[in-house]
Amino acid sequence: MLDIRFIRDNPELVAKNAENKGYHVDINDLISKDQAKRKLQQQADELREKRNAISTQLKGGRPSDDLVAAARNIKEELVSIEHDLKVAEEALMQLMYQVPNMTQDDVPLGGESDSVEIKRWGEQTTGAVDHLDFALRRDWVDFERGSKVAGAKFYYLKGDLALLENAITQFALDLVTKNNFTYMTVPTLVNSRIATGTGFAPRSSEQSDEYYIEGEDLSLIATAEIPITGYHADEIIDEDSLPLLYAGYSASFRKEAGTYGKHNRGLFRVHQFNKLELYAFCLPESSRDIHEMILGVEEEIWQALEVPYHVINIAAGDLGAPASKKYDMEYWSPVDNMYRELTSASNCTDFQARNLNIRVRRKDGTIEILHTLNGTAVSLARSLVAILEHYQNADGSLRVPTVLQQYMGGRQTI
Repeated sequence: MLDIRFIRDNPELVAKNAENKGYHVDINDLISKDQAKRKLQQQADELREKRNAISTQLKGGRPSDDLVAAARNIKEELVSIEHDLKVAEEALMQLMYQVPNMTQDDVPLGGESDSVEIKRWGEQTTGAVDHLDFALRRDWVDFERGSKVAGAKFYYLKGDLALLENAITQFALDLVTKNNFTYMTVPTLVNSRIATGTGFAPRSSEQSDEYYIEGEDLSLIATAEIPITGYHADEIIDEDSLPLLYAGYSASFRKEAGTYGKHNRGLFRVHQFNKLELYAFCLPESSRDIHEMILGVEEEIWQALEVPYHVINIAAGDLGAPASKKYDMEYWSPVDNMYRELTSASNCTDFQARNLNIRVRRKDGTIEILHTLNGTAVSLARSLVAILEHYQNADGSLRVPTVLQQYMGGRQTI
């Protein structure tokens, strides 16, 4: 969430930013609720001071009836005020969680179509067979049995395609650990505080992308970003220890509501997939450089895999709540003759860290909120789509990218 002091000082700016991001938040109502909460807080503090003063007078000797009555009245009044304060705080927090992060100055305004290409790599080829048709001919993927077992958009990977997914994972893991990211596996379930604190606030209830566990304070993760954000919740990290770089591997679960018909065929949009996520906790003054570094690691992966791509600076209306700026890498599809989503890299500044009380202790002893960033190393199902499209042969075989051959027993073709 944003700093309430920043909202108080810049209500019009915050309201305009939310509008640019596509979020409908009543900032005037938020300010009003904040004022009401602060007034109740002041009343509660004053009553506590009176209570403490009377408690001192009650010590030793026999207190007067008037003093006992005053103590009783203050206690009753404080109970009532504290109840009202709790209600006011909850009402305020509900609005605070609806306010998205501020965007950086170089983020383009507008929706998805207004995102700006900032670089391009590789040759745009044409004339490939659709990845699902190609994989089905080899009996490498089974959506029918996946649907029988778990429902639509669940699937089995089989044989060499499953081994290829593992090879991509191992290659990417070797590369990111050489770039000083610490590997970790993560819980695939998180509680509501961590899910909410990470900032995946939908624009409406219909847009929630998470699977919730009925009767439990748990939801399945949509990305390892969520549990990694929570890893340092309520902690103070020494300045000398930053940045902390993590690479989290997990299964990811998404409803993908509202995406049908939008590149939905086969493995491109599924309800469960494996993913290696990059994450950084860093000093505020370092986050812009760390953001570029994460993007650079993603580019290193896909240049090594020799898959053509471009990088776009995502427009404000397509950023989502936590990000202040986001880059998307989109690979060139020789099937669709267009660029399609592959990875992203987001700078969430202090938005997530404030939610989960993650701070840095400076060398001079001062404590402040740190910054968090995340990026996709490889999203495996989508990575397979890109490789199936770019490495297929006319005879139905698939060339193994050079950097993956060592993870496939030296095989050059499957």
